[in-house]
Amino acid sequence: MPTLLVKNIHTLVTMDADRCELQNAALLVRDHRIEQVIEQVATPSDLPEADQVLDLQGKHIVLPGLVNTHHHFYQSLTRVVPAAQNCDLFQWLQTLYPIWEQLTAEGVYVSAQLAAAELILSGCTTASDHLYIYPNDCTLDDEIRAIQEIGMRFHASRGSMSVGESQGGLPPDSLVEPEPQILKDSQRLIEQYHDNSRHSLVRITLAPCSPFSVSPDLMRESAALARSYPGVRLHTHLAENRSDVDYSLSTFGLEPGDYAESVGWLGADVWHAHCVQLTDAAIAKFARTGTGVAHCPCSNMRLASGIAPIRKMCAQGVPVGLGVDGSASNDGGNLIQEARTAFLLARVRDCDATAITARQILEIATIGGAKVLGRDDIGSLAPGMAADFIAINLDRPQLAGALHDPVAALIFCQIDQVDYSFINGKKVVDRGQLTTIDLPRLVEKANQIAIEMVNK
Repeated sequence: MPTLLVKNIHTLVTMDADRCELQNAALLVRDHRIEQVIEQVATPSDLPEADQVLDLQGKHIVLPGLVNTHHHFYQSLTRVVPAAQNCDLFQWLQTLYPIWEQLTAEGVYVSAQLAAAELILSGCTTASDHLYIYPNDCTLDDEIRAIQEIGMRFHASRGSMSVGESQGGLPPDSLVEPEPQILKDSQRLIEQYHDNSRHSLVRITLAPCSPFSVSPDLMRESAALARSYPGVRLHTHLAENRSDVDYSLSTFGLEPGDYAESVGWLGADVWHAHCVQLTDAAIAKFARTGTGVAHCPCSNMRLASGIAPIRKMCAQGVPVGLGVDGSASNDGGNLIQEARTAFLLARVRDCDATAITARQILEIATIGGAKVLGRDDIGSLAPGMAADFIAINLDRPQLAGALHDPVAALIFCQIDQVDYSFINGKKVVDRGQLTTIDLPRLVEKANQIAIEMVNK
């Protein structure tokens, strides 16, 4: 098996059990796994031989790849649509649903690669995406193929909507699917793609979209189906804003957290997106059951949904990861900037400069996200872990004057992108450039599809 030696690392942030930060360190990778973490290298003779060597010349900080726990890749085709710029969640959805009806298999494929490219360049090595609309010829297969080609570790969520406007739901009837069809396709995707082995690159999640777009029966049946296969997890939106809470109370007579419990959607195999308006009682239930949360601060600000109480969640032991959410409600997909925003918002929410530290946010962005996705093979750099890591050159204007604490500087300062990224031992970013796709051509194609969708 081929070996890679990454040497002369200025600071290696391991995120291991002891949270070690090593100076003048090195990493030895064999095939797709980390074989050795080497600290305080005195002389070149202390280093093992390898088939490939990356010399970082003492100028880079290396850390585990960031983990994105919530996204809607297809929405990268509908950023900043004028009619949706000043809407809250429900208005925003109702404005964009007619445009999303124009989505095709090609649009799914191109938007997935575009979203993944943006994520990878911003330090993400593992992402979960929630595709919940399937008009025209769209399938989740198109998205999986796109991400396999770009080289990202991927949790593909088979989303769904089954309750349209005529049944009291939010989406138009033209975008909902029959529930038997949803369950049949969900089972097909699990059996065709889901890989529960250690270091797997593709796993399937079942993800009915939201309380206001699917029935309680679909929630229960999806949970039962997922739990009949090892490692298939459950994901949905929950308590995103006050309208979401009001819908739950008027339709089910329950707060969102209680509704989730009533349909079997609490547990260590479940994570919910947003949870901005989750009650204290629900947070306690999440903590007790190991139910996870995907925190999406930029989207929540953009749609004026509020600020999720992640300090309270973390203090009680709720698993929390970061999500950039869809690129039409965030209008971007930069995960390291999302981490910075989460850091700042937590302090603003509590009016407390001690509310959260830079290192705690880095934990949420790495091992926190790994836990939310149910993985113990990513999120930290130690022997036996997946070779998913990123390197950021410290010799850049944004970090000038901050090298007395380069780890904290990654969050306090404004980093735009990484210089190197390795996913499963493969170099996918080399000196700031993606190695697996032609990015300019992809951007051109995405713009073409986006214009056609909006014009229709």
